[in-house]
Amino acid sequence: MTQTPIVPAAVELVRVRKDFGSAVGVADVSLKIERGEFLTLLGPSGCGKSTLLGMIAGFLTPTAGKIVVDGDDITGVEPYRRDIGMVFQSYALFPHMNVFDNIAFGLRMRKMAKAEIVAEVRRAIEMMKLDGFEERRVSQLSGGQQQRVALARAVVIRPKVLLLDEPLSALDKNLRAQMQVELSDLHRKTGLTTIFVTHDQGEALSLSDRIVVMNRGEVQQVATPIELYRTPANGFVASFIGEINALPVARYEIDGTDAALALPGAGRLVAPARPDRGFAHGAQVRAFLRPEHVRPALPDETVANVVRGVVTTHIYQGSHTITRVEVEGIGLIETRVTGAEIVGAYPIGAPIALVLDIGQAVLLAAP
Repeated sequence: MTQTPIVPAAVELVRVRKDFGSAVGVADVSLKIERGEFLTLLGPSGCGKSTLLGMIAGFLTPTAGKIVVDGDDITGVEPYRRDIGMVFQSYALFPHMNVFDNIAFGLRMRKMAKAEIVAEVRRAIEMMKLDGFEERRVSQLSGGQQQRVALARAVVIRPKVLLLDEPLSALDKNLRAQMQVELSDLHRKTGLTTIFVTHDQGEALSLSDRIVVMNRGEVQQVATPIELYRTPANGFVASFIGEINALPVARYEIDGTDAALALPGAGRLVAPARPDRGFAHGAQVRAFLRPEHVRPALPDETVANVVRGVVTTHIYQGSHTITRVEVEGIGLIETRVTGAEIVGAYPIGAPIALVLDIGQAVLLAAP
């Protein structure tokens, strides 16, 4: 019987570590990235995501560990021999060259025939919507156009892996949103295995197949965007991915089919017991609740899990308003409601009752 050959991962990191003197930049990261996957390294500044990308690219040498691309160990291979395309935060275009020559640079370094270079550059120019800009110097281009040139230069060599190091951070908000769509389209058209670095949660959630959340050089969680948002692995991930309310440490109490969180100074919050929670009666837990799972109580409404507080802030966002409420025994709680009616109904300093949908909360063991 013929066995199906095992296809290696596009990229595999095996206990990759990077030390800078006594400081740890990346701590023993092991990770497999599948072919055609769009994987994002996400975390705050200094968390190690760009350091990890630099080691994959070959610009930094790991202190320990192994980097494998398409089944080949490339840990000690020079950057230009790795068959990897990269787009930098600063784009790193050649200012003395026009658009065509910038895009063609990598192909010429590979000694490709002139006719093939013209054909490949034309394909990349069309893909990145740069028709008519071939003869322009990069100094004559807008930020978005320069980014398209940088992307075209990276993909024209048909790399095994495409690395993107915060390529959208220099763009304004509207252009950034437009380029997110174009990046998604580029990935769909090329099918390139892509590793994307960003500190922007919205970018990561909208673009990625999977997200690697990092902090202080360590991987906190690897999951799909939906899994990260709904089931964060720890308090750092819960707080870093989207807005969330972190409630004080509570005692977990099981009462028949219900479970309750006993909050010192704020009473009990009750929800149907869920076996997947895995907490024993009396365990110390911390609940994390998204603002969309908090709402103002209706007049004379009689429901469970109502807390009372005072409005401290309204943040109007056009389609919705984020309202912050100081609740005794809990602290600040955010609610997100459609429109702006809440601003007039509950001015700053007004008392307000909130309903907490505690069944939607993420529960984690208290540290």
